[in-house]
Amino acid sequence: MNQASAIDIKQLGKVGVLFGGRSAEREVSLMSGSGVLAALLSRGVDAHGFDTGERSLAELAAERFDRVFIALHGRYGEDGSLQGALEQLGIPYTGSGVMACAIGMDKVYTKLIWLMHKLPTPNYAVLDDQSDLAKVVQQLGLPLIVKPPHEGSSIGITTVRAAEDFKAAYDVAAGLDDAVLAEEFVQGREFTVAILGHGAGARALPPIEIVAPQGNYDYQNKYFTDVTQYFCPPQLDEAILADMSRIAVEAYRALGCEGWGRVDVLMRESDSKLFLLEVNTSPGMTSHSLVPMAARAVGISYEDLCLEIVATARLKLAKAEG
Repeated sequence: MNQASAIDIKQLGKVGVLFGGRSAEREVSLMSGSGVLAALLSRGVDAHGFDTGERSLAELAAERFDRVFIALHGRYGEDGSLQGALEQLGIPYTGSGVMACAIGMDKVYTKLIWLMHKLPTPNYAVLDDQSDLAKVVQQLGLPLIVKPPHEGSSIGITTVRAAEDFKAAYDVAAGLDDAVLAEEFVQGREFTVAILGHGAGARALPPIEIVAPQGNYDYQNKYFTDVTQYFCPPQLDEAILADMSRIAVEAYRALGCEGWGRVDVLMRESDSKLFLLEVNTSPGMTSHSLVPMAARAVGISYEDLCLEIVATARLKLAKAEG
């Protein structure tokens, strides 16, 4: 499965690693980008770091990169806006294109497309200042999850266990986003499935089970502590693992994702039913990140993973020229 050995390093040309940015996930992106840059340099790639939060698009164009590795997370890097700029500048880039990134960044539209494809996802409601929160509790039950639909890394997410706490949770999410997503709480086990490739060639890496303290897989426990446990592959029936990988790849393809990504999945405790939570079109590449962990499970080193991803960089709209 390791494809890095067939990559011609010289053919990659001058590579920019885009990191930092201006989103709430800037700190994580700086860590991801530093790791990717070091990995590519260790393999002899002519790689250069570029912080999109501190430097302009004009400076990016002036660098004359042959391709870029997007190691940005959240808004302005994972939401399609940067991808559109790169298409305009004619710079091939890693990961998904404008539309897939924009949809993947919006958890509501992601759900709508998955439901169109008859893929399982928790019940939900979209909230604004006029929403009747009591009716939402009747609809979704308690506990429920409240989140800003355009943020990542668990930023702004609250588990509401009592109706009187709903408004405060709404206010937290509304402070980060124009809309707020309330979601049915699925009691069970949490997994993630890393995916590499495009279209019919997309393939799942081994699923990872995430066991966080008190089930709280928040920003701190994702990136800055060592108390969260990861099991790759998980202790699960082979048929369930295969089904999990299948629906994750279907979810990735349904949004038009390519290059690489990660799909988060829940398995309900009561009946082992699987539910899709969200897709990450520019996953973390830090020392705690899950895509490198899944790659290691099939013998792909962090360095070779970075090489394989950067080799897939391309302009997604090139065929529309002329």
